[in-house]
Amino acid sequence: MALLVIGSDRAKAFGETAATFAPDRDVRVWPDVGAAEEITAALAWGPEPGELAKLPNLQLIVSVGAGVDHLFRDDKLPAVPIVRYVDPDLTGRMTEYVVLHALMHSRRMLEFRDLQAAGIWRYLPEPAASEVRVGIMGLGVLGQDAAAVLSRIGYRVRGWSRSLKSIDGVICFAGEKELPDFLAETDILVVLLPLTPDTRGMINAGLLGRLSKFGRSQRMPGPVLINAGRGGLQVEADILAALEDKSLYAASLDVFETEPLPKSSPLWQHPRVVVTPHNAAESANESIVRYFLDRVADIEAGRPLPNIVDPSRQY
Repeated sequence: MALLVIGSDRAKAFGETAATFAPDRDVRVWPDVGAAEEITAALAWGPEPGELAKLPNLQLIVSVGAGVDHLFRDDKLPAVPIVRYVDPDLTGRMTEYVVLHALMHSRRMLEFRDLQAAGIWRYLPEPAASEVRVGIMGLGVLGQDAAAVLSRIGYRVRGWSRSLKSIDGVICFAGEKELPDFLAETDILVVLLPLTPDTRGMINAGLLGRLSKFGRSQRMPGPVLINAGRGGLQVEADILAALEDKSLYAASLDVFETEPLPKSSPLWQHPRVVVTPHNAAESANESIVRYFLDRVADIEAGRPLPNIVDPSRQY
C-alpha cells in the first residue's frame, strides 16, 4: 500500500526524507498520485479541496502541523481519523519562541533597540519576571510546556482554555464566564489557541481592551500580545487601533489573517510590532516524517492513535 504527501510546500522534501527512513514504503508526492486506490495514509497541509476524497481506501490523515483548520476548509474531507502533529521538536521550538518574546517585551528590548539606533544611553525601568503576569490562552501540549518554562523563569503564569485544566503553579480559568477575570490580570497575553469557528476573530478590540492596566502605572509601559497560534484568531485592524490608543503597548505576531503578510500591511513598519514569518515552531522535516511513519505503523498494527482530532470541535 502507498502513502501520500500532499499540500505542503515542503512536500517533495518530506517525500525524499520518507524514502530515506522507510525505503520499503511506496511514498508518493501529490500530484503524482498514481493508483489512488492504493493510498492508505496522507501527510497533509492545506491540500486542494476534494483531493483527499479521491482516495477511496484512505485510512488516516496526519497534519503537518499542530493546527488542523487548514484541513477543515475542505467540505469533502473524508471521514477517517485525523491526527495532529505533536512532537517534542515542535513543542520545544514553540516554547523557545514564547519565552524569547516574553523576555524581550518585559525587558523592554524594543525601546533599547530604538535608543541604540539613536545613540542614546538611557536607563529604562524593567520589571522582574516575578512582577509580570503572563496569560496563556490555550492549554494544550504547547501551552502547558510554555507555562512550565515561564514559571521556572519566575513569571506569574495564568492560563485560559475552553474547559478547565489543572496545572501545577498555574492559575487556570475556563470558559466565557471566566475570560474577563483572566484578561484583567494579564500583562503579557500569549495566544496558542486552535482556530475553530468559535475562536475565529477572538483577538479583537473587545478582548484587547480588557487586558491589565498594570503597565500604565508601574514598570511595563502597557500590555503586550504574543500570537503564535493561528492568524485567523486575530483582527489586525483592531490590534493596530489598540496600539495607537495605548490599550496595547506592543505585539509579537507570528501568524496573520493573510499569509504571507502583504507588503502593504502597516504591521511591517510599526515600531512596537515584531513580525515573524510563521516560524515559531517550524519543525525539522525529519521530525514530521518520523511522526507520520509512526502513526502509519500504529494504524497497521491496530494500536490506538494519539492526538486524534474531534471533527465537531475541529481540534
